[in-house]
Amino acid sequence: MISQKIRRYSSESDTNFLADVSPVLARIFNHRGITAAAELDYRLECLPSPDTLKGLPAALMLLVDALQQQQRILVIGDFDADGATSTAVALRGLRALGAQHVDFLVPNRFSYGYGLTPGIVALARERTPDLIITVDNGISSIEGVSAAKAAGIKVLITDHHLPGECLPVADAIVNPNQPDCRFPDKSLAGVGVMFYVLLALRKRLREINWFADKNIVEPNFAMLLDLVALGTVADVVPLSHINRILVQQGLLRIRAGKCCEGIRALAEIAKKELPRLVAADFGFGLAPRINAAGRLDDMSHGISCLLTDDPQMARQYAVELDSMNRERRTIESDMQETALNDPRFLQWNDAEILPWSLCLYDSSWHQGVIGILAGRLKEKFHRPAIVFADASENEIKGSARSVSGLHIRDALDSIAARHPHILNKFGGHAMAAGLTLQRQNFNIFCELFEQEVKLWLDEADLEAVLVSDGELAADELNLTLAEQLRAAGPWGQRFPEPLFDGVFTVKSQRIVGEKHLKLRLGLPADDAMQIEAIAFNVDTSIWPNSAATHVQLAYRLDVNEYNGLRSVQLLVQHIAAI
Repeated sequence: MISQKIRRYSSESDTNFLADVSPVLARIFNHRGITAAAELDYRLECLPSPDTLKGLPAALMLLVDALQQQQRILVIGDFDADGATSTAVALRGLRALGAQHVDFLVPNRFSYGYGLTPGIVALARERTPDLIITVDNGISSIEGVSAAKAAGIKVLITDHHLPGECLPVADAIVNPNQPDCRFPDKSLAGVGVMFYVLLALRKRLREINWFADKNIVEPNFAMLLDLVALGTVADVVPLSHINRILVQQGLLRIRAGKCCEGIRALAEIAKKELPRLVAADFGFGLAPRINAAGRLDDMSHGISCLLTDDPQMARQYAVELDSMNRERRTIESDMQETALNDPRFLQWNDAEILPWSLCLYDSSWHQGVIGILAGRLKEKFHRPAIVFADASENEIKGSARSVSGLHIRDALDSIAARHPHILNKFGGHAMAAGLTLQRQNFNIFCELFEQEVKLWLDEADLEAVLVSDGELAADELNLTLAEQLRAAGPWGQRFPEPLFDGVFTVKSQRIVGEKHLKLRLGLPADDAMQIEAIAFNVDTSIWPNSAATHVQLAYRLDVNEYNGLRSVQLLVQHIAAI
């Protein structure tokens, strides 16, 4: 494992506009680039209008016609949590607007691959749709869209992934990342894009007296925000101001018990209490269970869980998803063990001889879990990592995860431009991407990727750095501040949860739950004052360490709840004896 370094934020600027918050919170918001109080206003009224979304007029024309003529609409989503929530939002929203013939089809990743492929179109034709709506996919589905159009099916693409040089010949495309789109935020998740389309559609229907003419109650789309929040956090998109609004409003509804039965059931099975749910609970509790369906079986299980209004059915789906997730964990553990026993890793005992990138392939690996393994390797070694598994007899599929400084999708594009016959296809974002290539090209691709990474990064980029908000004084290590930090979110990608550092005296240390280190620490300024801390998944060959009388920690200020009692504790992210 690469050793971690702690670095404190260096930029400090005027925080007078944050006079209404505590000095600690003002410092934290300053570190995250907040320059005006308006950026912390999370009311729905602060959301920008959909009107600047390129392609919206054509999309609205398609959708209004579909509703007026009661056309058959088929929603085709991606097989991850963003795709599942996008699909659920599309179906719930369109049905609330009066659509009577709307259904979904989600590709089985192992049979049909990603996006609107010709194979998925052939399957869709069995449903005889008049209109296909893609959610969280489609921007790269050139062949699939052409197949749909040839079959006389209209296509509306809603997506947020980066486009290639050519766009599909769809009837309409709504994607803030397509060229010349003037929407002020490029960070929307797929579910956010679909939510915005529904907001615009409701406005258009209101203008043509649709609700009055059809005797339909105009829906309050706040009912969809629980799903929007879940999908946004699950897809690890940057928590821009718009996304923080969407997530915070969704969380507020969930905490008030105003959520779909699927989210309620998933929270229960993940042992998360709705009134205290935070954004991190989406990423580590609910989303993995939904994703497990797409990784191991069929994402329709996850979508059905989010669509049902029957509590018993929701619970049944949640139990199934939880079982899939436990199976996924077992598979992932086995794959990780295989990866770390790769002869190359056994030679990399010293971080100095690590390559700049990690590319691994094993014919036994599960295609649906390679993305998680790539993420684990990236975190462990702080290198961009790509993990491959068999996709067909001659083709392998890779899932890539990147580090700061390397735009992984653009790096793949650069390789494809210089070596057009190496990559069969690719797509993705700055920090995550997918690709396929011929098995025979694996070794040469690894070499090309290593070369490309060295063009993007320098040695400093390969250091694992924890960025700290500084030290907390002894009188700040209290439950009140911990609660304030919890409530000041949502925290997430590019708006990270507060992290602090400091030196503490070790009063006691013991292992709990096999590999978690429980600590009682003396405070720096007053050794008589003590606080509890816990470090999860420590190296048990190092800890407990009887020789460690003092430790340097990077930690989060956390609220521990046990037997109805609430206390403050340090959630340790890094520990080193000093």
